[in-house]
Amino acid sequence: MKAAAPPSPIDSAAVLAWYDRHARDLPWRVGPADRAAGVEPDPYRVWLSEVMLQQTTVATVRGYYARFLALWPTVAALAAAPLDAVLVEWAGLGYYARARNLHACAQAVVERFGGVFPASSTALLSLPGVGPYTAAAVAAIAGDERVAVVDGNVDRVLARYLALDVPVRDAKDEVRAAVQAAVPSRAGDFAQALMDLGATICAPRQALCMLCPLQPGCRGALTGEPLAYPVKPEKPERPTRYGHAFVIRDLSGDIYLQKRQEKGLLAQMTEVPGSDWTPAETARPAFPFVAGWRKHGRIIHVFTHFRLELDVWSATAPDPGSLDSGWWAAPDELDAEALPTVFRKALAAALG
Repeated sequence: MKAAAPPSPIDSAAVLAWYDRHARDLPWRVGPADRAAGVEPDPYRVWLSEVMLQQTTVATVRGYYARFLALWPTVAALAAAPLDAVLVEWAGLGYYARARNLHACAQAVVERFGGVFPASSTALLSLPGVGPYTAAAVAAIAGDERVAVVDGNVDRVLARYLALDVPVRDAKDEVRAAVQAAVPSRAGDFAQALMDLGATICAPRQALCMLCPLQPGCRGALTGEPLAYPVKPEKPERPTRYGHAFVIRDLSGDIYLQKRQEKGLLAQMTEVPGSDWTPAETARPAFPFVAGWRKHGRIIHVFTHFRLELDVWSATAPDPGSLDSGWWAAPDELDAEALPTVFRKALAAALG
């Protein structure tokens, strides 16, 4: 049986030529023309965008990125900000551990590096909340360090280029090695070029092979069925949890809020009181106090690892002073609270 020919090396020159013509205009990016003219990317801005873009779309991140920079234009400004203020601005972006790590990382940069954001992967990996991907991305984009940067878009491009017959998660080393072998001196532009290819040309539901600079050596294109790659892994069934959310008001209409626990899901974010989230439904909850509780239906929120269904209840507190572990907020002040989307849904159901 004849052995399969080794894959063609990635043509980095062709990729960069394509990027020079078609690079996306992104607010956190120094484009190829400016980069060639000597404009240096700011590692702080690169890092901020990379953290925000994890598990989130470019369209969603644009507004958050602009607001963060307006409030905290430097890493020192972010480090000096109260964590609660950072969580408020992050609310709605999801994966809230990123916000806490963002703040801790900014403080570490000030303490360890004198407020000068590092641009080497080794130094970046020493910071809290910075993993191998983020370290590589910032080091390549901000410092042209010749290191492979492999995000979800690049995984897809390489899965098709190599025609991987296993899910990407089972071929991470092969993908990284193929990218690393191709990294040129323009490492930052190359990293962003592969990301752009995955976002625009070699996209999840379309493969515009005739426009792709990698098409001549792409095994997936040669099969005639590039969309067969990446091979999809088997997904475990997402379990459902159930619970109750209690929207409590005082006689003036203010709403009672409290802070979640220090660790765990949505840690240190703001919430309305509620029950535990359990695998089994309970028809009648243990209400916080005796009152004429009114039910407002059920909301559904999907987290990464489980689906949550919450029955929403509201009542007026007979003794507001007895609720002393949280605080009261006027309805028109809720936008200033660090409320995750799931609790905003609960409030909308009760107040709408």
